Amino acid sequence: MRRIVDDARLRAWLAVAAWAAVISFMSGGWFSGEHTSGVLLPILRALLPQASSEELLALHALIRKSAHVAEYLVFGVLLVRALREEGLRGAALAIAAVGLGVAFAGLDEFHQSFVPSRTPSPRDVAVDATGLAAGVGLAVGRFAGFLSPPAEN
Repeated sequence: MRRIVDDARLRAWLAVAAWAAVISFMSGGWFSGEHTSGVLLPILRALLPQASSEELLALHALIRKSAHVAEYLVFGVLLVRALREEGLRGAALAIAAVGLGVAFAGLDEFHQSFVPSRTPSPRDVAVDATGLAAGVGLAVGRFAGFLSPPAEN
C-alpha cells in the first residue's frame, strides 16, 4: 500500500515539474511577442482580411494572454492533484496551490528579465493568477464533488 501511495505522489509532482518546465520553455525568446507575431499575424491577416492592423495586434495580444491563462489553468489543476497527495484538503489546499502557482509565476517573470526579447510584467503575473485560480477552482470543485458527473440510473 505504501508503495502505491509513494508512486502516486511521485507521479503527481513529476507532472507539476514537467508542466513548470513547459511554462519556462514558453517564457523563452521563441515565444516572445516579437516572434509569435511573425507567425500569428499573417494567419490572422489571412483569416480576417477586413481587420485593421490595430485589430490584428489586439487579437494577437488576446491570443497571447489566453495562452497564459490556459497554461496556468493546467498548472493549477496539477498543483491541486499533487498537494492532495500530500494530504491537503479544502481551503488549505486551495491557498497552497494558488500560493505556489503565483510564486512560480513571479519567478517566471523574473526569468524573462534575462531573455532579451521578453519583458517581465506584474500584469502577466495577474493574468497567470487568473488561470491558476480557475484551474484550482475546477480541481478543488471536482474533488469536492461539485463538478462530478451525474449518477447513472
